[in-house]
Amino acid sequence: TLRSGKNNELSHFSGSSWGEDLQTLKSYPLLSATWILTNSPMKLIEQLQETLRLRHCSYRTEQAYVGWTKRYIRYHKLRHPIELHDEHVVAFLTHLAVKRRVSASTQNQALNALAYLYRYVLNRPLGDITAAARAQHPQKLRCVLSRDEVKQLLLMLNATNRLIGSLLYGSGMRLTECLQLRVKDIDYEYSCVHIHNGKGKKDRIVTLAPQLHQPIRNHLFEVRHVFDRDRVNGFGKVYIPPALSRKYKSAKAEWKWQFVFPAKRMGIDPSSGVKQRHHIQMSTFQKAFRTALRQTRIEKAASPHTLRHSFATHSLENGLDIRTLQQQLGHSSLETTEIYTHVLKQGGQAVRSPLEDIFPSTQ
Repeated sequence: TLRSGKNNELSHFSGSSWGEDLQTLKSYPLLSATWILTNSPMKLIEQLQETLRLRHCSYRTEQAYVGWTKRYIRYHKLRHPIELHDEHVVAFLTHLAVKRRVSASTQNQALNALAYLYRYVLNRPLGDITAAARAQHPQKLRCVLSRDEVKQLLLMLNATNRLIGSLLYGSGMRLTECLQLRVKDIDYEYSCVHIHNGKGKKDRIVTLAPQLHQPIRNHLFEVRHVFDRDRVNGFGKVYIPPALSRKYKSAKAEWKWQFVFPAKRMGIDPSSGVKQRHHIQMSTFQKAFRTALRQTRIEKAASPHTLRHSFATHSLENGLDIRTLQQQLGHSSLETTEIYTHVLKQGGQAVRSPLEDIFPSTQ
């Protein structure tokens, strides 16, 4: 199996140092097979995934780190990372900045992935890598929609997507946080939403507009029918954190743990292999948002995250203090929240144009 086979994973490393190691199988079959299985990049990827899951990293983080590890291995001609270290990491990061011209955030993500790989998987923490060329981090202002533009966009969406967009704009939550909401997270009495395990593994409470109480109730009434039908068909379970799943064995089949925005189709959980109904994918709402943006002819570089920026900007315009806004947005640093004060200063009321003196407005 190791020596040949069209689908043999080790055959992908032919022509490299791994291909040379395969030639030794004839004389030392058992020793070489053991060495390759414990040191091949494919085994390394499994070890990386295992450590990420043990440290409770999100699935998206796992996908990103695995992707950057594979790109790093391919860049160095399929050499195992145990043979590489600081200077090779510097070369890869420089390649990303100079040849690929990636953004600073992309390069930082690659650096974080490799630093994690060497520290927690290979047990060889990186040293000085300051020689790497760094991508420049441009200072960009947030794109903000006006209140009228937000209204136009929301009215162009269908019922479910309109509810998602209303939560993004009305509560300031991130798209992932909105899609991961459970039925138990909605509190009508106090008009708030409990966000669990948000960005940075932080929990927080955000406001819930009274105008959304009845639409959410109507939406969950339909979701309950889907849940009941799944239970009749032998399904009805959802993903919950492993520790809670072990402690409360029947929780994953309870109504309160169901997603507020379940997917139309059931899928296979990549971590457990169990077929169940997950929440709506991010791309589903992103596509609907782009379509609505074209239909409304709003010529701005807006995305679903723009609704969060608009919430922050409009809240400051309404007199909300910046500390409260920081808690609503879940920012660790006040400096991040202060970006929205700079957005306000760029408005038309911040600076009086001298052109007004030459051509007075007739309005």
